[in-house]
Amino acid sequence: MDWDDLRIFLAVAREESLSRAGRRLGMDASTVGRRVARLETALGRVLFAKTPQGYAVTPEGAALVPHAEAAEVAAQAAAEALTQGGLTGQLRIGAPDGCANYLMPQLAARLMDEHPGLEIQIVALPRVFNLSRREADMAIAVSRPQTGRAAIQKVADYRLHLAGHADYLDRHPPILGPADLRGHRMIGYIPEMIFDRELDYLSETGADHAALSSNSVSVQMQAIRAGAGLGIVHDFAIPFAPGVRRVLSDRIALTRSFWLLRPADDRRSARLNRLAEAVALGLRREVARLESLVDAQG
Repeated sequence: MDWDDLRIFLAVAREESLSRAGRRLGMDASTVGRRVARLETALGRVLFAKTPQGYAVTPEGAALVPHAEAAEVAAQAAAEALTQGGLTGQLRIGAPDGCANYLMPQLAARLMDEHPGLEIQIVALPRVFNLSRREADMAIAVSRPQTGRAAIQKVADYRLHLAGHADYLDRHPPILGPADLRGHRMIGYIPEMIFDRELDYLSETGADHAALSSNSVSVQMQAIRAGAGLGIVHDFAIPFAPGVRRVLSDRIALTRSFWLLRPADDRRSARLNRLAEAVALGLRREVARLESLVDAQG
């Protein structure tokens, strides 16, 4: 049994689809299917059952998964040893879109400068990632999971404030206290699309609904930049939005946390442990850097 066949088997088991596995592996779906069939023939076992939803792992396939994952860890360790300690290979990180847009690009740039053999994929989705299906090697979350077997690490606290664009603020009466917010257009999340309770910011302003809403924090920020109204924004995003400034920063201030999640079994991988530490440290530093720029502006 060769490692390449096990690598393809793992991709199908995680993606539950030949086409998705093929995209992840950089090969066409028909080739993936042939390789899976070859492995099944070699083992004399049926590893997948084809269903209307995709390819489901059979009990025999499930028994093979931990052995394939152990081979994966060994292959990654061997590759790392040959690069004299440098981190190599692909790293897929899932993150909510605020983190993905305003923090991850700088972090990825620094990591790739430090480790030229590293390839980074950033998956920005406004929902919780399914690590058991290997949608990502690790994911950033905005609340600590209460269930599941993920390895959990707190990364950093971050701040949010009510903000508006100077053009919008100049066209409206001064906002000296929370009572002055009445009559202003508020911008926030679509209520039924809030995938984590920690994202329910609007109540902090005393508003009961948003005049303009989106499931994307980046869209919300662009609406604020366009002068559409006021909204709660991440302080670390403000340096990317010229003209946006905090409102009632001494009265309306929120603190949230980022958490780094990984499949529990990945703690056996020295490579992934090093990557997790690098990601956590990089995010912590980037949040602090960007928030300090906002503090300097007052």
